[in-house]
Amino acid sequence: MVTRMKNRAATWVHLVFATIIVLAVPLQVYFIASYFSGAGESALDAHSFTGGIVVHGSELIVFLSSLVAFWGLWKWVGWSFLLLLLGTVQIFLAPPEDDRASGWIHGLHGLGALLVFLLAAWLAYRDARLLGLMQPRADMA
Repeated sequence: MVTRMKNRAATWVHLVFATIIVLAVPLQVYFIASYFSGAGESALDAHSFTGGIVVHGSELIVFLSSLVAFWGLWKWVGWSFLLLLLGTVQIFLAPPEDDRASGWIHGLHGLGALLVFLLAAWLAYRDARLLGLMQPRADMA
């Protein structure tokens, strides 16, 4: 594979924080399911913390590290920006505590989480290939 990265260390940062997102989104799903199953406010707090601090902070670091890792490769930087954009939209799609109306709109919060998960997984996969952590599959014929 032709290396298109500009900075190997920044690509590692990009990989690590994309992977954190991939691990944290299912945790968020677990926390919110626990909350709706009667686990109490601490489950909602864990969901909010994981999403607001861990995931959204990681999305920002993924984007910033992409500027260093892939400077000049704007399509690649754009994918990382899209991750940050989707994560930011996620925050505004979550229903506010005092007004739970418009459930159909706020339901997009869960769908957006799936998109964030898939995009982060693809970015992590691409980084792992760039860093030589995954070899192309040999022809099994």
